[in-house]
Amino acid sequence: MKHTFKWKTWAFASLVALTAIGATRYSDIYFLIKKNFTIFSEVYREVSLRYVDEVDPEKLMRKGIDAMLESLDPYTVLIDEADTQEIDIITTGKYGGVGIEAGSRGGKIVVIAPIEGYSAFKKGVKAGDVILKVNDISVEGLTPEDVQNLIHGEPGTTVSVTIQRYGVDQPLNFELERQYIEVKNVEYAGFIGPRKEVGYILLSRFSQNTGEEVRNAVLKFKKKDDLKGIILDLRNNPGGLLDEAVKTVDKFVGPGIKVVETRGRIKENNSVFRTEEPALAGKIPLVVLQNSGSASASEVVAGSLQDLDRAVIVGEQSFGKGLVQIIRPLSYNTALKITTSKYYIPSGRSIQSVTYTHDENNSHFDKPDSLKKAFKTRAGRTVYDGQGIQPDVKVSQNDQSLLQIALLQNSYYFFFANQYTAEHKQLPGHVTDGMYETFRTYLKNKDFDYETRTEKDLQALKKRFASNGQLEEGADYISGLQHIIEQEKEQEFADEAPEIKRELYRELSSRYYGRAGQIEAATRFDPYIKRGLGLIANSTQYHDILSVR
Repeated sequence: MKHTFKWKTWAFASLVALTAIGATRYSDIYFLIKKNFTIFSEVYREVSLRYVDEVDPEKLMRKGIDAMLESLDPYTVLIDEADTQEIDIITTGKYGGVGIEAGSRGGKIVVIAPIEGYSAFKKGVKAGDVILKVNDISVEGLTPEDVQNLIHGEPGTTVSVTIQRYGVDQPLNFELERQYIEVKNVEYAGFIGPRKEVGYILLSRFSQNTGEEVRNAVLKFKKKDDLKGIILDLRNNPGGLLDEAVKTVDKFVGPGIKVVETRGRIKENNSVFRTEEPALAGKIPLVVLQNSGSASASEVVAGSLQDLDRAVIVGEQSFGKGLVQIIRPLSYNTALKITTSKYYIPSGRSIQSVTYTHDENNSHFDKPDSLKKAFKTRAGRTVYDGQGIQPDVKVSQNDQSLLQIALLQNSYYFFFANQYTAEHKQLPGHVTDGMYETFRTYLKNKDFDYETRTEKDLQALKKRFASNGQLEEGADYISGLQHIIEQEKEQEFADEAPEIKRELYRELSSRYYGRAGQIEAATRFDPYIKRGLGLIANSTQYHDILSVR
């Protein structure tokens, strides 16, 4: 009895001591906050009022805030009122606009694609249109983001957009009504493969309703009696809402299974997320595509499905963003996006692959094998932490030639598609040899040229001849090399013809069949998709990858 009393007395004293330590620690924190805030405000006031040159108090303060947050991580940022639209898209799945996706091509702001069903599409705005003005404000020198901000606004209001269209002499003006634009997370859901037996889902983000959109896609696929498998494409998906990532995994595994855990400094940021619904596609073979642009919630989906041995991951190493942010509303319609915890997937591993501070000593690095920690999947396969999600099957995009890079950089496919569409009412099922030659003629009329590696060497040789006073003596030699280079370029056009035709058809498809048609055209020759289809077709290989070796 005495021992029990002593133990209780000791436990109570320890609890009081710990409480006192905690209270002292928080008291110290609040004292430091108050002390440094007082110093900061005094410096800010003195500089704003007494500096030799007049300063903008708002810009000065913003620089101070940005510098403070930059010492933390790249994802903790202050969000201005003008930037809250992206947050609205993620959290609500909608924004006020006219349904125009703007981009930059050849130094011009162009319509990449009008969204079907909304004002711009209904009024006749087309992919390829060059935007000249928004509400009589010239867009020259503006970024696509600047133009989007001009176009977006309160639903029910109108905006004037002036465009230039190929084949039309005068600029066209469109009065467009802003509406609530519902963002589609699933950009495409359809059947692919030689016999159209595989369901393909292109998932571009994890905002509101992602889980429901994936559900609808899976239900659509299951209606097909001969469905062989599903490919979930998460390439270049930057992430979004964590609960929508969990709802996506929900469709492929049973209920009550841990998908991800978040752990942070404050207990309220620690949570475990589990599946809740019976799987819609629990036994259907599943392949997940990822690349270096797959981050955050995308990695939670890919990593948890890998840890649960539910899917074969195909592609490249993912980005490795295992940090969780929340949005804290602030005054004057601003907000703070702040990192509060880290992700841990079912095996217990973290997906974070880059150190997340801006400190020089914490720059991006490849973790040596000796520092990687091994974990086990549900079936006992070995996986590692510290470098995002490693694919089960590696596939990389083929390196582009200098010719292909030059054609894309200068938007020749894009503007040729505008011209072709204006002159032809239909698109054949592929780019014919005649169409390819028409494209070659278009390039010649545009004085298209690019510099090969041999050509760079020749320029260096010319400089050497010139510096030695031998330019005239080497003229014949240089002329011979230039002739060889021209032949080399012609040969490269012949060698690259299949790839150029594919890229051209993809761009043309967007004009005739919209974004969905463009995506469908791209699936025909995508190396990642081809590998995924091959795995689904080869059941033995698929299951062997998911087995313990």
